[in-house]
Amino acid sequence: MVDTKRTSGRPAKLTSLEALSQAAECLKTLAHPHRLRIVQMLLHGRYTVGALAEACEIPSHMASEHLRLMQRCGFLSMEKDGRCVYYTIAEPHLASIMHCIESRFGGLRPSRAGASA
Repeated sequence: MVDTKRTSGRPAKLTSLEALSQAAECLKTLAHPHRLRIVQMLLHGRYTVGALAEACEIPSHMASEHLRLMQRCGFLSMEKDGRCVYYTIAEPHLASIMHCIESRFGGLRPSRAGASA
């Protein structure tokens, strides 16, 4: 954190722009419905690519790409158990982020075209 004086109405401590840039890149990685679903599932246990793909209703190769991107950002780790590869959460702060998302958007219902109020 960068220490600043309370001049010009800014808070006393601001996060460095470099750190905020890193945060923005990681948030961009999360900003996809399939990746958020994957995180949501992995917060409750470990899963294979196939199980995650099925839950997201996408082919396994697409799920693998999403997992690769999130691994590269440090969000996920993988572990082998025999011939199976399981993915788990490596970044504990994802639970807080997902809690915010679920609190804000969890009650939304898909809009139905032509539905009358």
